[in-house]
Amino acid sequence: MLPPFSRMEEFCVRTEGLCARIWHGPAVSDYNPISKGDGMITRSSVIGLGKLGACMAAAMASKHMQVIGVDVNPKTVAIVNQGAAPVTEPGLSECIASHRARLRATTDFRQAVRESDASFVVVPTPSDENGCFSLRYVEEAVRELARALAEKNEYHLVVITSTVLPGSMQYGILPLLERVSGKRCGRDFGLCYNPEFIALGSVIRDLLNPDFILIGESDDTAGSALGRFYSAFCDNRAPVQRMNFVNAELAKIAVNTFVTTKIAFANMLANICEALPGADVDTVTQALGMDARIGRRYLTGALGYGGPCFPRDNKAFAFVSQMLGTSASLAETTDRMNRDLSAIQAEKIKKAIGHGKTISLLGLAYKPDTNVVEESQALALTQALVGNGNTVVVFDPLAMEDARRIMKDTVRYARSVRDCLQPSDVVIIANPCREFRELQPSDFPRHNAPVVVFDCWRILERLADCDWIDYRPLGVGRADSAATRSLADLWQLETPAQDPACQ
Repeated sequence: MLPPFSRMEEFCVRTEGLCARIWHGPAVSDYNPISKGDGMITRSSVIGLGKLGACMAAAMASKHMQVIGVDVNPKTVAIVNQGAAPVTEPGLSECIASHRARLRATTDFRQAVRESDASFVVVPTPSDENGCFSLRYVEEAVRELARALAEKNEYHLVVITSTVLPGSMQYGILPLLERVSGKRCGRDFGLCYNPEFIALGSVIRDLLNPDFILIGESDDTAGSALGRFYSAFCDNRAPVQRMNFVNAELAKIAVNTFVTTKIAFANMLANICEALPGADVDTVTQALGMDARIGRRYLTGALGYGGPCFPRDNKAFAFVSQMLGTSASLAETTDRMNRDLSAIQAEKIKKAIGHGKTISLLGLAYKPDTNVVEESQALALTQALVGNGNTVVVFDPLAMEDARRIMKDTVRYARSVRDCLQPSDVVIIANPCREFRELQPSDFPRHNAPVVVFDCWRILERLADCDWIDYRPLGVGRADSAATRSLADLWQLETPAQDPACQ
């Protein structure tokens, strides 16, 4: 049985009947270079100035484009107009400050559309309990864009960068744009689906140096215009993949689902290696990565994946499959394995250290160089370790306030990495950030008993030879007598009976 209609499905059904288009809008100007196919997008507007949108706007300005950002929050608009960054992301403040002459912000959609050639919609598409993406913020932005398009005589390109599910563009967004604007897609305006493949902590670099550009297009004119935009925007010569809407929508969530499967496999391998005396997950994955069919990227066994994209895209992929009556058991298993991982690691640590210890945990964000704790395995591990008579002290260079809003006073918050380490009986390296990589043996306290260091990312191998540190890297098998005995018993060869003739 299919799941009940979610908000996205209801929106698609509600707008599907609008496919009988209203064509009475004014015709496109004969002099518009984009519609004629021989011009470049030199003025752009970015709708939504969050973590991705603000970086997109700044990166476009760095490429000598005139950029106008739009956000419903006047405070965000004011910050950008002051030449500052509205969100935390490495390099963003410097980029905005350096190119503020070409970047401004407003709450006025009409002004943004009137003064740009293309609008990039980068607003949230939050997930519901089934894994479906809601279009409510996209719908609001598209309505405002459409009202502005109704007053514009020139051709305009609308680009949806927010991640949406299959069917959303064709049956939700396109009809809404045409109905509200009174114009025809392909004649008066173009429409593309163009999700980005970026990682928080390296957004600007990823935007300018993508592996590839994915474009779902309403027509050839729209797709060609966006392709030319990226030829000028990207620092590398990224290949462009152009296709229809539904293929692009599916490709976006399929890419992240495949990557999460690869990460889950590496984490499973790390657990096996940790139980196998002499095994080392990095040695094994290095060999696997040499195979061109596999590759080394995202094959590092450690804590599970997190953040705002990987978990939800994987779950959304399974939702789409279920909605269509097909099977996505691999995606469902990957999601289940990832959600169980922090609890499994917590139980291992609890079993190893016992009760009443002071545990110092370094790293709360889901990855280095970001303050985002959404779906963070490190945060989940921290919460699982609270109690049992243990005191948990935490530190993260960027994510302390975001973590505090969730964990409140259940843990102690250190002022620095060394402040976090000093009282510890047990240290957990839960995030491979640069500051933690630079720790030296002398930074760890000396007690009567060695301080136990669980290194989830194997970034401090230099600690292994210190007699005041019990170094335990995740994914590396210890010379455990019970495990060794089990292997020896399993593979003990029978001694053949002696041949009497040889006696």
